[in-house]
Amino acid sequence: MTRDYSIFLPPNMKGGTPTRQSSTLETLGWQPFFAQQISVDELTETPPVRVVEVHRNGLHIIGDGIDETIPPQQDATVGDWLLLDRNHPKSNRVLDRKSLVKRRAPGTDRQVQLIAANIDTAFIVTSCNQDFKIARLERYIALAFEAEITPVIVITKSDLASDTNSYVDKAQAISEIVPIVTLDARGDEPKMKLADWCKPGKTVAFLGSSGVGKSTLVNALSGTQRIETQAIREDDAKGRHTTTSRQLHFVPGGCIVLDTPGMRELQLTDAASGIDDVFADLHSLSTRCRFSDCQHMTEPGCAVLKAIENGEIDEARLGRWRKLMAEEAFNSSSLAERRSKDKAFGKMVRRVTKQKAKRG
Repeated sequence: MTRDYSIFLPPNMKGGTPTRQSSTLETLGWQPFFAQQISVDELTETPPVRVVEVHRNGLHIIGDGIDETIPPQQDATVGDWLLLDRNHPKSNRVLDRKSLVKRRAPGTDRQVQLIAANIDTAFIVTSCNQDFKIARLERYIALAFEAEITPVIVITKSDLASDTNSYVDKAQAISEIVPIVTLDARGDEPKMKLADWCKPGKTVAFLGSSGVGKSTLVNALSGTQRIETQAIREDDAKGRHTTTSRQLHFVPGGCIVLDTPGMRELQLTDAASGIDDVFADLHSLSTRCRFSDCQHMTEPGCAVLKAIENGEIDEARLGRWRKLMAEEAFNSSSLAERRSKDKAFGKMVRRVTKQKAKRG
């Protein structure tokens, strides 16, 4: 079903004839970073459009007087900017991205799944209940750091907790440079407490598991109840999926908001530097180890193990770091192997095709 985005658009974008082209594109998140990639001729012949939703049968795009669905494009994801080529609709140029959120796709086929592009701020949402898990927050923050997106931890359901300080303290221990916000996702708190990141033309994303209040936060920012929400299960505090696809929502006079389905599995790949940023203390210590390939297990002269012995580092944190590093290394090497095999297979197909053509 194609959604009606017109209620989220400013008056100058309704009806297909904007009063000023630049204001239209800026409302969609257009920035100098994208403008410098194209020439004046390209701007006229292939107008820029933004992917606001991905369907199996196509991409929903919005631009200057453009609101339609085009054929699917394998290398495009929600949030991407395309140059719309009417003559070759399957070959629209995807502009270089400011940021890209991706993960190893669930399953065993060793593929990369693109989550979203050109996000400015990632609100990593958790709640004051059993959903709050340090390891999950570390994964999301590493994902954001790797993509060069500003991460903000948002702790919801503060109104239901007798003491939110313990949740805040645990979240602050992850990284000293990541802001922490506690709020009730209903009412005016989201608009007030998230205002610094939700400026006009900025694109923000809500990431987290199901039931933490992501859709409620989107509704609160947009001032509507367009997105269905459901209560969590009382027995285990787990949420039910209400958002089933990744899509952009336009807040009147404000930011662009990406709502995402809860991800049960977040396998990191190509995220080594993001992990190093999350565990900056451990990464710094590792540079002082006697051996450059130290695994921080039993090696002599290990600065990390010495810090554990001295009580400077939490051993559980070291365990989570090891796990993420091992997972990332495995996924990255597996995907590199898959890409290499796919490239070799493609060469073989082209070679066989040429040989057949010669014989013919």
